[in-house]
Amino acid sequence: MPTLKTFSTTGAAGNLEGIIHLPDIAPRAIAVVAHPLPTMGGTMENKVVTTLAKTFAELGLVALRFNFRGVGASDGAFDNGPGEVEDVLAVVHHAQQEYGGLPLVLSGFSFGAYVQARAAQHLHPHRLVLVAPAVGHFAMPPVPHNTLLVHGELDEVVPLADVLQWARPQHLPIVVLPGAGHFFHGRLGQIKQIVLHEFDGQRI
Repeated sequence: MPTLKTFSTTGAAGNLEGIIHLPDIAPRAIAVVAHPLPTMGGTMENKVVTTLAKTFAELGLVALRFNFRGVGASDGAFDNGPGEVEDVLAVVHHAQQEYGGLPLVLSGFSFGAYVQARAAQHLHPHRLVLVAPAVGHFAMPPVPHNTLLVHGELDEVVPLADVLQWARPQHLPIVVLPGAGHFFHGRLGQIKQIVLHEFDGQRI
């Protein structure tokens, strides 16, 4: 069974707190998972975020979830995106110091997906996993062609039509969960299975 341990690292705005999910085998990659909008109550304890972290650990990745600046015991204040990208860079740097030059997976939910899409422009991860990215609320950049994108058909916060409009010029596939809303109530098991199917037995 994966084990949990807390960590802290210093980012541009001060201390950042987080939790590491350690796999029960030598890790084959690092996954960093980002949480939804802090101003709407988003934290690293969000159920989608914890589902992603647990799933990555089950796949043999060391998975880190953390609180953005101004959330929980993390120092600083909400920065609407740019500062949160800095937070991701700091956590990735911490993970790479601890676990070496393993392949990197960036993942995020809602606002966290937007932040990870921006962070990917700096970090060039091996894979990007975005769940209900906050298209339309923030200026989502283009993402790599092998990005795994999961969205709910009935998302009441980020309409599927907006995500399709963003994905269309990129020829980016979307895994759509019929009947699912933004918070994927009752559908977390499906998100887990989608990620397991995408990564299990494959090179990162």
